[in-house]
Amino acid sequence: MEPVSPGTNRSGDLSRQQTGAGYEQQARHLLENAGLTFVAANARFRVGEIDLIMRDGRTWVFVEVRYRRNARFGGAAASVTRSKQQKLLRTAELWLRGRKSSLQSADCRFDVIAITGTQVDWLPNAFTAE
Repeated sequence: MEPVSPGTNRSGDLSRQQTGAGYEQQARHLLENAGLTFVAANARFRVGEIDLIMRDGRTWVFVEVRYRRNARFGGAAASVTRSKQQKLLRTAELWLRGRKSSLQSADCRFDVIAITGTQVDWLPNAFTAE
């Protein structure tokens, strides 16, 4: 049997993690080119993960990067459900708490970078804590 290299499936395609990391890197470059400053990537807590954390001036920007090959099931933006939003809010709260802050006291927003096929949409302030 031929060995399969780590990070690829049997057809030689990239793993989901590698594909996701590539799109997160693309999103980071888009945001940095728009003047945001990179702070962290893949901030993981028990309740969830935040793909990118950026700064836009004094504002913390928590970014969810979503990719869908096509819009057959609603596209990338539609995949950020209310349940996913709640996980992101709880994760951001924990991350801010580690910096002696909170969603109530910090200036922050939640952006989505939605990539459907080759179409890239940046949705600033895509949802709020309210």
